This record gives sequence, C-alpha cells and structure tokens, in this order.
Amino acid sequence: MSRMNNDLFALVRCGAQFRGEETAAFGLKGCHIGYLTRICYQPGISQDQLAQMMFINKSNVARQVALLEEEGFVTRSASAADKRVLELYPTEKTLALLPSLLEIVNRWDGILMEGLTEEEVQTVSRILGKMKENAAAWSSGR
Repeated sequence: MSRMNNDLFALVRCGAQFRGEETAAFGLKGCHIGYLTRICYQPGISQDQLAQMMFINKSNVARQVALLEEEGFVTRSASAADKRVLELYPTEKTLALLPSLLEIVNRWDGILMEGLTEEEVQTVSRILGKMKENAAAWSSGR
C-alpha cells in the first residue's frame, strides 16, 4: 500500500472511530452524522439523491435510513410527484440534535488541523477538493 493510501485509510478509520464514540450517547452510529446533516439541510431529499450525494449504494442508504426511522430520527414519505420515490425529513428530535452533531464534526476538523497554519489549512482544503472532484468524476463515470 502506498504511503498516501495508508495515510488516507488511517484518517478515514480514525474519523469513523471518533464519530462512533461521540455519537454513541445519542443512540447513533458515526456514519449517521452524514445522513442526518444532509437530511436536515435538504428536507425532502430522496433516498436515491442521498445515496448519490454520499457515494453510498442505495441498499446501504435504505438500510441506514430504516434504522434512523425506527429510532425516531427521520421520517420517510412517498413523493407527491412520484409515489415510488421516498422523501426524507428530519424529526424534531434530529433538529434539536443537529448543533451537537455539527460540533462533533467541527471538533474532528480541529483535531486534524491542529498545528497547521492557516495557509496549510487552505492548501489541504484545496487539494482535498480536487481529489473529491476526481473521485466524483470516477464514480459518475461507472
């Protein structure tokens, strides 16, 4: 494994561990932060749109959303335009929790950026943005 791949893997795994530990008190898994924040910011997003946005296959999204619905974090309803499409909405429980979820994300960002200069933070952000664009282009071209 190349050093870059090893480093990226470590960042992803450590981030997942951090989010998992931080969200456990809310009855959530670490991965649920991404689902819930996107649903809060885009109420009515479809499961398919969420899957595309998060680069996760549809069956995994459906499974996680079902868990979130069972626990009272989201509601699913058929779209008025197309009854086959399920739209996702945050519950009051999730809206009340949103500041805590964002705080978890911000703390992890702070941990990652500790000791970096503002210029380094901007450089990392720019490079990661380009890498994400490359990954998204690959994903959409499959």
